[in-house]
Amino acid sequence: MGSRHAVVVTHPGLRKQGVVSDAIEQLVVAGFDVSVIDNSTAPALGEKTESVEPNTEIVVVLGGDGTILRAAELIYCTDVPILGINLGHVGFLAEFESFQMSEAIRRIADHDYSIDERMVAHVDIWLPGAKTPITDWALNDITLETAERGKMIELSVRVDGVAMNSFSCDGMIVSTPTGSTAYAFSAGGPVIWPNVQALQLVPIAAHTLFSRPLIIGAGSTFSLEVLEGSVSNGWVCCDGRRYREVPRGTRLEIRESHDTLHLARLSGVPFTNRLVSKFNLPVVGWREQDHAKTRLRSDSGPGSAVDFGSGSGSDVTGQGERHA
Repeated sequence: MGSRHAVVVTHPGLRKQGVVSDAIEQLVVAGFDVSVIDNSTAPALGEKTESVEPNTEIVVVLGGDGTILRAAELIYCTDVPILGINLGHVGFLAEFESFQMSEAIRRIADHDYSIDERMVAHVDIWLPGAKTPITDWALNDITLETAERGKMIELSVRVDGVAMNSFSCDGMIVSTPTGSTAYAFSAGGPVIWPNVQALQLVPIAAHTLFSRPLIIGAGSTFSLEVLEGSVSNGWVCCDGRRYREVPRGTRLEIRESHDTLHLARLSGVPFTNRLVSKFNLPVVGWREQDHAKTRLRSDSGPGSAVDFGSGSGSDVTGQGERHA
């Protein structure tokens, strides 16, 4: 039986930390031949990204969500799964936290994980007069923003070729369900469960009365165009990593990709639990807390000390997750 190969992807700033060397050592002891990638340099928009070796069994990411997006470039168009161990902040895409490292590696060695296939967005970028488009993809989101700080960009929006709207704004975000908890969420978009096959469009600071987020089915296509009369050129970015400036008259066609990206899952924790835990959602409202205080005071009698806690959802997962 040949040796098993694992790739560890981490951030340059984390490479010298003991937790990274410890993870590499544990993988070697578990029988893996390990290679390490800590180069976070992104390719140019439209360029083919480098890939892991064909014999790679799994990619283990030590870092935050940004490092996972870097790792996604290495396994795009392959069947190699990614497993994230959070050493960053929120770590929404990560499966385990750093204190669970030993358990994660043990289960990787035992093949004790499932595969979660995530939808990927595909973009064709048609520059004015071009006969072929620049193509790229995104696990999280594709953004078209103003290229000049202090100026707005004039954009038009079509869905399946039908004109929907046009207005000035700071830009547009088109996100996958995976990216709905990232930039799109910060811009006011809804959270979309990962198993929903859809794309959403979220305007950024739109100068219009109608600027609601828009969700389309996986079989539909968003078309965004930088209008000729725009005071600014555009700036296209995929997953916050691969980008370039585009001139007026550029059109983006964004749809579901035929490819998917594989995330390794070590637990059966539902997405809802992850959402509550990572965002520390207050699962008990203030009215419910107030009623509980009244009942406990009545039951405890005068002068009794009662600790009602914060009412946050930090313990709802039942899987040992901690907040990033």
